[in-house]
Amino acid sequence: MLDKTNTARKFAKLHNEEVKHTVEKTTATGEQATRRINDAVQDAYSRTAEGTIEFHRKVLAITHANVNATVECATALLGVTSPSEFMEVSTKHARQQFELMRQQNRELAELAQKRVIESMGPFTGGFAALLGRPDLI
Repeated sequence: MLDKTNTARKFAKLHNEEVKHTVEKTTATGEQATRRINDAVQDAYSRTAEGTIEFHRKVLAITHANVNATVECATALLGVTSPSEFMEVSTKHARQQFELMRQQNRELAELAQKRVIESMGPFTGGFAALLGRPDLI
């Protein structure tokens, strides 16, 4: 009977050590996954902030170019001497601004798309890759 009690105690002790080891391993894995997710989120925020700044700089440059073009048009209109010349200057400015706006919109759209893709970089491999578990893919 004493032998069975000792065997049961040894089994319980071994089982408790295994459970403790499993809990420690699971805790460490959870902490590591949390760090990776946190790092990925911080990286995404940083990339998003950089992209937003770049986008706003582009918008400011576009605004500056459009204001300069408007001032140039107004200056040219001040020098017109006939209604037909007024129409010619106005039409030329409108045509140039329309083409410029198309180009500017295209540039802004390309920049926005590029920056969105870059900001999602840490998440493109999926959650399993983020956790460092390619076996889950």
